[in-house]
Amino acid sequence: MKNKILLLLLSVVFLALISIDKHESSFPKYFPKPVYQFEQNQSNDLKIELGRTLFYDPILSLDNTISCASCHNPYNAFAHVDHNLSHGINDKIGKRNAPVLFNLAWHKSFMWDGAINHLDVQALAPISHPDEMGETMSNVLLKLNRNQIYKQLFYQAYGDSQINTERTLKSISQFLLSLISSNSKYDSMLLGKIQFNTQEQNGYRLFKLHCNFCHKEPLFSDFSFKNNGLSLDTSLNDFGRYSISLLPNDSFKFKVPTLRNVEFSYPYMHDGRFKTLAQVMNHYNSIDLKNKKISTELQRNLNLSSNEKVDIIAFLRTLTDKKFLFNPQHAYPKK
Repeated sequence: MKNKILLLLLSVVFLALISIDKHESSFPKYFPKPVYQFEQNQSNDLKIELGRTLFYDPILSLDNTISCASCHNPYNAFAHVDHNLSHGINDKIGKRNAPVLFNLAWHKSFMWDGAINHLDVQALAPISHPDEMGETMSNVLLKLNRNQIYKQLFYQAYGDSQINTERTLKSISQFLLSLISSNSKYDSMLLGKIQFNTQEQNGYRLFKLHCNFCHKEPLFSDFSFKNNGLSLDTSLNDFGRYSISLLPNDSFKFKVPTLRNVEFSYPYMHDGRFKTLAQVMNHYNSIDLKNKKISTELQRNLNLSSNEKVDIIAFLRTLTDKKFLFNPQHAYPKK
């Protein structure tokens, strides 16, 4: 009896190690330990493919016109570039720019204001938002259960054809967790495979001097919330983190975005107000220091020259991961 219990325990440990090894092998060793608890959502290729299918399917929206990919284009690091703010059903317009979707296993919270605290429920926010997908999970499940293709996909992924909220959301999470970006020129430099040119090297030096406080390597964000001195857009009246915490000090604080693939994820900021990286650099180079609500890291003059700003942008372009951006396994499933 004791031997059977021991074998059972060893089997559990072995399966857990397999799961950990599988996920750890998808990102480099110099990445920090992920926040996401993979053992609570065991991965396999069929779950990922199911999540990918759901991600690209407008069936998740009320009128079957809007999918997750409508605002998260794989060729733009799963952000969108054709408009500043998210567009939803019935031509409705949201109040924020869609953030990029990759390296999500390291996030403790989601959305620009951190309203969601776990990836497995994040999809509920756009699905239920009246200006985005405008749907309910109960109605989504009705539609999925009527669809024979989904009955088959759920059966393949889970061993039976039961379609419920947990499986649907966790399948989407599985696809999102598979979106790992770690093959940029910067990564090759870290691994000693290439060297930066003179301009990139100078930009990297300036970045570490002026930008690395919030955009920490190697993920290029500390995922905290900062007030970066943006003026209020009175047509949106978006107060950021304050709308969630109701703490006065959180007013105008928004989540620090990653700078990986930033060359392709324009427009920039929570409301998409800046079209180019040059505009972003000009903003940080001319912050009004009289505004004492600005986060501490930004309460100083950068005094960057035109050449220095160009050098920093040259470095930021080394964070582009074209292998990730154009990976066919992330694109619309053609089958």
